Amino acid sequence: MKASLQDRISEQLSTRAALKQGVFDTTLASFGELKEVLQTFPDRFNPGLVDKDERLLLQYEEVGAHVAKLKVAGDVLVFFMHTNAFMFDREHKVWEQDYAKENMARAYTGVINIYNFLYDSFRYGRPDDLGYMVARVFVNREKAFFVEGKRQRSMGVSGFGKAELDGDNWRKIVETAMLYSLEFDLLVPPYDNMSVLTMAQLSEEIMQSRQRTGKRLGFVFNSDDVRQ
Repeated sequence: MKASLQDRISEQLSTRAALKQGVFDTTLASFGELKEVLQTFPDRFNPGLVDKDERLLLQYEEVGAHVAKLKVAGDVLVFFMHTNAFMFDREHKVWEQDYAKENMARAYTGVINIYNFLYDSFRYGRPDDLGYMVARVFVNREKAFFVEGKRQRSMGVSGFGKAELDGDNWRKIVETAMLYSLEFDLLVPPYDNMSVLTMAQLSEEIMQSRQRTGKRLGFVFNSDDVRQ
């Protein structure tokens, strides 16, 4: 006997919708662990920097329930938790992993993104400045995780299901993102992009420092080491 629409809706609510809520709960808890780890970074690094230059000191800031920031010298890492659960397309390498093949529900994940912005973008209130994603962390209801990102090769999709996302793994993820961002230089924009300036733009630049800035503005940005 064919199930009614009400029965099918009830089934989806009790299975898929409940699964997504579980993913959200785990992701939120993992983001809480991340914030606890981030709070330790100033105490870990600043004692060795205070006698060199106070501008190098790390600063942690919590911005609401789903956003946190870590200032690292002239850079700011922004950690943003998406509030939805996601499924991967059929071409993603997650489906090559036995862990996901055994139970497709394990491929529903939450996402925590890590962006690299310039500190001056916040300092001078430049809303048009660009930030670049340096990593995104996927975690499922069982706390299994993997990372797509710059130099995050050791935690790529091939390790999905082999470890839980705990404080030690968060520390490694953040440190890798920090090092990449510190080595990722601000490049001069192409000459042709900057050769003409209106009086209005000049006035705005003088008053508000609003010229759009990003570490690779005008250049090709290669997605190295994103999927492993």
